[in-house]
Amino acid sequence: MSTTKYIFVTGGVSSSLGKGIIAASLAKLLQARGYRVTIQKLDPYINVDPGTLNPYEHGECYVTDDGAETDLDLGHYERFLNVRTSQANNVTTGRIYQSVIEKERRGEFLGKTVQVVPHITNEIKDRIQILGNTGEYDIVITEIGGTVGDIESLPYIEAVRQLKWELGPHNSLFIHLTLIPYLSAAGELKTKPTQHSVKTLMESGIQADILVCRTEHELSEDLRTKLALFCNVEKDAVIQSIDASTIYDVPNLMLEEGLDKVSLRKLRLDDSTEPNLQQWNEFLTRHKNPKGKVTIGLIGKYVELQDSYKSILESFIHAGAANEVSVEVVSIHSEFLDAHNMAQQLKGLDAILVAPGFGERGIEGKIAAVRYARENNLPFLGICLGMQMAVIEFSRNVLELKDANSTEMNENTPHPVIALMEEQKHITDMGGTMRLGAWECELKEGSVVNSIYKSHTILERHRHRYEYNNAYRDQFEAAGLIATGINPKTGLVEIVEVPTHPWFVGVQYHPEYKSTVASPHPLFVGFVKAAYEYAKK
Repeated sequence: MSTTKYIFVTGGVSSSLGKGIIAASLAKLLQARGYRVTIQKLDPYINVDPGTLNPYEHGECYVTDDGAETDLDLGHYERFLNVRTSQANNVTTGRIYQSVIEKERRGEFLGKTVQVVPHITNEIKDRIQILGNTGEYDIVITEIGGTVGDIESLPYIEAVRQLKWELGPHNSLFIHLTLIPYLSAAGELKTKPTQHSVKTLMESGIQADILVCRTEHELSEDLRTKLALFCNVEKDAVIQSIDASTIYDVPNLMLEEGLDKVSLRKLRLDDSTEPNLQQWNEFLTRHKNPKGKVTIGLIGKYVELQDSYKSILESFIHAGAANEVSVEVVSIHSEFLDAHNMAQQLKGLDAILVAPGFGERGIEGKIAAVRYARENNLPFLGICLGMQMAVIEFSRNVLELKDANSTEMNENTPHPVIALMEEQKHITDMGGTMRLGAWECELKEGSVVNSIYKSHTILERHRHRYEYNNAYRDQFEAAGLIATGINPKTGLVEIVEVPTHPWFVGVQYHPEYKSTVASPHPLFVGFVKAAYEYAKK
């Protein structure tokens, strides 16, 4: 059996340079050449997972089929590769330390002093190799979060330094992503920050094999030669990563630069098969050459930070391309939305999506937006909390249940139409205790979702504590809010629709987590289509 090869991606000079996109793009190219590839992310924060982090802190929390709350970069990996990730694809410092401390408490270290080296680094090395040891992958790409030189990243850097020598020659390589800033006053690109970053990496015992240089301007031949000379890399291993109009251009840009070829050569792997990017490029062509346009309002309470709704925004790109329309997403803060300014704020929209979230802040604005969409026949999609808001809005304004609410927002509501699940009532720990991961849902014959999915049973990913209260179901259905998706094991309602409305769907799960370039999510495709029909009126 051939040995799994490892590619480590580190970052320097600045954060948010796009290590995840570079890793996903390289993985896409290697996959397109026929290699079995996966990606994992090492996060240097002490939270066990991002599940308890505020979206403003870390962007969205991405959920996998197996119920892991993970870094949003795993979303990029899935969207690019169309391959499902799992808990093994994301490791945090918190999880590493937790595991080592649990082993120490069980007496597994035989009374030895537990230290960062070797115990923490050994744990990191073990976690890195979990996916490689399955025999399912030819290449594992490991993205190390943070920037080189950060105190938080040091144990990871030391662990991969050791691993390089343990794996033997040509079984691993290091890609260092760095910034080449442009000084407008001098009118030139500066290489010194990159040189310092490579030097910092070398002080930790790692020599970068490939430099990927983020830049706003083309790198000249002289500049590439200079970088190669001062950073100890071959000239063809100095890769330019110039700003792109969309992240989906990056695989083609990396192909032009030869990132995949250089990587394969250094790993002693065959590079004779040209990458097959036909499907990818067809998607790009549709995305860049739309035949129409729709404007969709995203009603949320974390709209200041785009990464809070990353998967939703990317799902719109996939669905737009599938419908050959351009989707313009207008972010609207629900906290500043009410009945008085609603018509003005939602003017010119072809559809609205009420976004997921937690907590009481901004919910009245969401409820008002749902009402507007329902009463004005505006296509509506509610996701997770958005679905719950649709239920609350219908209770108050159609069933006339005054003060109907979720027990999350008001424990003493006289009409708890959304309530805490029974198994959640005695939970004290917040992290990793929600209903998480892929759950089955049966669709009602003849419903909108049934026609969209073209299936009777679906599996979708969840991340919530509160549920539709079945005690009110008969009242809802009699008044026209129909439960069209039911969990067969629990009987819980997962989807609601208003059949008299052109397109009104609320889902308890998160469809955005499963949308990829190769498989746009049917619910988003259907929603964008409905918006386009509305726009043409």
